[in-house]
Amino acid sequence: MNNKKLPPLNALKAFESAARHLNFTKAAEELFVTQAAVSHQIKLLEDFLSIQLFHRRNRVLELTELGLQYFDEIRPLLEQIAKATDKIRAKNSRQILTISVPQTFGMHWLVPRLNDFHQKYPEIEVRIKGVDQDEGLLGKEIDVAIYYGSGKWENVESIRLSEAPLVILASPKFLQENPLNRPQDLVGKTLLHVFSRNKWKRTIEHFGLSGDIDVEESGSMFSHTFMALQAAMHQQGIAIANKTLAQHELEQGHLIEPFPTGLNDEKGFYVVFPPQMMEVSKVKQFVEWILQEIRT
Repeated sequence: MNNKKLPPLNALKAFESAARHLNFTKAAEELFVTQAAVSHQIKLLEDFLSIQLFHRRNRVLELTELGLQYFDEIRPLLEQIAKATDKIRAKNSRQILTISVPQTFGMHWLVPRLNDFHQKYPEIEVRIKGVDQDEGLLGKEIDVAIYYGSGKWENVESIRLSEAPLVILASPKFLQENPLNRPQDLVGKTLLHVFSRNKWKRTIEHFGLSGDIDVEESGSMFSHTFMALQAAMHQQGIAIANKTLAQHELEQGHLIEPFPTGLNDEKGFYVVFPPQMMEVSKVKQFVEWILQEIRT
């Protein structure tokens, strides 16, 4: 095609808008230009076509017969160009991946590692939604989620991320004043609980200390693991948690594991998604990434 036969695109856009509104001022507002600029583009188009496109009669704008014919023929073509452009831009635009996570997992594990995901998949924009309960519900706006629980959920695909031990945690200052060298040293100490007393109860039974420690009467209760970890860091007692959630505090030396429990957490973290999302590329890429990252 000889490009010289095509009129300037800006002139066509100005003409289409002015012809649709029959008003240069409204066309200028729509195109974010001045009224003078619209008039200039219309004049360029009229000179290019060697015809008059509009009649200006008593401040009323009307299309000429040839102007109306030209408008009727080019309008669907411009709409087709716009649709084709939007389609291509959509394929090349950033994808949005919305992830639902328990707040502690998001704060202590996922968010610190997201930069690696961004570097691998710069076209995916990650949006994190923290949930208060460990086992949330997948809403329509959620692409993928992290659940903490038994792994038994209906109508979702779930993959366990890893096994993780239960760890006993205390601050260095607390341990200086309250040495913990063996399980028996837990007797008489303040135990910190998250959501329920089950983890400490199971651990105390495993150590054979049920007759010496009344778990039901011991320590404060917190709704989230990160709160219990903060309390332990401030010498308010001894926490117990899934090691995945305490990894940062352990690595930084804010909390210390005085001795192992010898127990794995009965619950675990799972990456969860609706079955229909299994073949969606952004979900597949995130699932592959998080499985590799947590195993590494």
